[in-house]
Amino acid sequence: MPMQWFSIFAVYFIVWWLTLFAVLPFGLKTQAEENDVVPGSVESAPAKFRAGRVVLATTLVSAVLYGAWLVLSIKFGVGIDTLPQVMPDFR
Repeated sequence: MPMQWFSIFAVYFIVWWLTLFAVLPFGLKTQAEENDVVPGSVESAPAKFRAGRVVLATTLVSAVLYGAWLVLSIKFGVGIDTLPQVMPDFR
């Protein structure tokens, strides 16, 4: 049975949000590495934050991950229900 549109968007949003935190540190140069620490900020703050690049990379990576999950779930029937049960079933 195909997913509802809201469910598709909700799962993609969760994947996108988790991917954002994985993509954020890539290519980051701190103010300390650039030897240009702005007074009042910490040395580990980004020297030049490129939000557009981060959003684009996050969108591309999450689209690939979500697409792979979608293919696995629709074509091969792999989903949450097919994962091994970790906790015993007390029903």
